[in-house]
Amino acid sequence: MKRRTFLTGSAVSLSAVAGCLGGGGGGSDLDVTPTDGNVDGYPPEFDEVPDERNVDTLSFGTVTENGVNVPLAPIDVSHYWYKRGEARIVDARSVKAYEKSHIYGAVLSQASPDRRVSNDPVMDWPKDDRIICYCGCPHHLSSIRASQLINEGYENVYVIDEGFWEWHEQGYPMRGNDVGNKPNSWVIRGETDAAFTGRNAWARHRPSEQVESTDIADGGSYELHLKFHEVGPDSNIEVETPSYTVEGKLKDLAAGTVQG
Repeated sequence: MKRRTFLTGSAVSLSAVAGCLGGGGGGSDLDVTPTDGNVDGYPPEFDEVPDERNVDTLSFGTVTENGVNVPLAPIDVSHYWYKRGEARIVDARSVKAYEKSHIYGAVLSQASPDRRVSNDPVMDWPKDDRIICYCGCPHHLSSIRASQLINEGYENVYVIDEGFWEWHEQGYPMRGNDVGNKPNSWVIRGETDAAFTGRNAWARHRPSEQVESTDIADGGSYELHLKFHEVGPDSNIEVETPSYTVEGKLKDLAAGTVQG
């Protein structure tokens, strides 16, 4: 899969590019025209494409989600594929998080089906194209979205192992209306029935529609790692497991162990 194979020979906006980096349907802030003299629609960062190298995908770790093993691509490999234009990029987070900052060229395709737009751009992608999903926790929402795609017949799906905030830390290409802002991190620990091991626990900030998820571990314990924009200690957070839903201030939920 070569980057320029998918591009026309005239200057176009990223949102109009049908190229491998996921142009088309990514959001209005991606509707930009190159200013560096390029005619391929990609930012200046792509002027230096790394040399081809061997990547042993069989060495990648995996996480089991929705009955499938989702491969976890290391950040350096993800960036290598990205720079070569050899992967489409999917942001599995919330609209709020995506608008604040996202990988340059990524499309928003949320892990929660009830939040996903009906014209999800991923549905138009070839089933054999390489797809990399990401989120910020670092790979719970993204592994959910990746597993959904795998179960829908997409053949070459990965997740960024270290998550979006490592991409942010490295200063790799991003766009958004507040790219420099990294939200505070909060951890909510809880317990539920051990029978729900392997199922998902969720945390939601309803006003901003930001959401996070994690797997319930052996014994019924779980940890939700939240990086929500414009959410503070007094913000109300809803925690949902298969056996209960509780709501409270973030500072209180993070201070103890949530139980139903």
